[in-house]
Amino acid sequence: MPGARAGSGFEIVSREDFSDVTYLLQVHHPLMAKAARPGQFVIVMSHEYGERIPLTIADFDRNEGTITLVVQAVGKTTREMQQSSKAGTSLYSLAGPLGVPSRIGQAKKAVCVGGGLGVAPIFPQARAFKESGAYVIGIVGFRTKDLVFWEAKFRACCDEFIICTDDGSVGIKGLVTEGIRRTIEKHPDIDEVVAIGPPIMMKACAETTRPHKIRTVVSLNPVMVDGTGMCGGCRVKVGGQVRFACVDGPDFDGHQVDFDDLMTRQRRFTKEEKAALERWSESCRMKNPAAPDSPPSPSPAPFSNNSSNGLPELPDPFEEVEGG
Repeated sequence: MPGARAGSGFEIVSREDFSDVTYLLQVHHPLMAKAARPGQFVIVMSHEYGERIPLTIADFDRNEGTITLVVQAVGKTTREMQQSSKAGTSLYSLAGPLGVPSRIGQAKKAVCVGGGLGVAPIFPQARAFKESGAYVIGIVGFRTKDLVFWEAKFRACCDEFIICTDDGSVGIKGLVTEGIRRTIEKHPDIDEVVAIGPPIMMKACAETTRPHKIRTVVSLNPVMVDGTGMCGGCRVKVGGQVRFACVDGPDFDGHQVDFDDLMTRQRRFTKEEKAALERWSESCRMKNPAAPDSPPSPSPAPFSNNSSNGLPELPDPFEEVEGG
């Protein structure tokens, strides 16, 4: 694993914020950029005492020697990274590429579906299908037009491109599954569908393609610690058997995945995650006390603050969103 070098530091060469909670980090790592393949992921530590978190590789540039990560601030670590990870700083550890690369195969017509944060990691698959000679149809979902990103990148590698939004401000109004239905009606000869996004979205995509018996691949990102299959935290049920997403996946047959079990397991540590965020938020407030006569300082990161305990409302990665 080219990236398994603890403590060496990996420079963030650029950052882009897509929304209040979603941001892009482009990291300089020539060896990893050379080794990376569509569908693989990395495990990141932002600092020496940080949590290890898995992030799917959203892009890689072998000439520039960079990999791209798109992160959504949904908990303590990703919110901490939102504050600290700026261009010119470094990530403490970057292990990977991990996981089995996506099997692009010999599909002549492929549909690549991304919902919410899944829009970013579906891009390497779309590009790889195009490079293999396939006719590529891209379908992506967002809540509203203002949250759309990478449209130009997708249009450059897709023969057809569909955007779905909650409010209909651009493209189709509704779920990405509506985009899939319309595509199936227009193209009865689809060989494969690849879907990445929240579990409930991937489940809906698989159920949409099931009656048509179209091969459907989903990318799973369960709770994970080491990324080598040793901890067992990333186990999922596929076809009635236990598999480990980090070494057997992350790609699996969407028609065989037990999504209900996956979503239940993903919520196992909700209480602990909330406690960790609370401790971190309190620490931030103590480090930045307001002066007696000064107005209250803004929240450490741009989140809404509507919860009864004073903690910010974070996006729920499992919620049913129309665009996603």
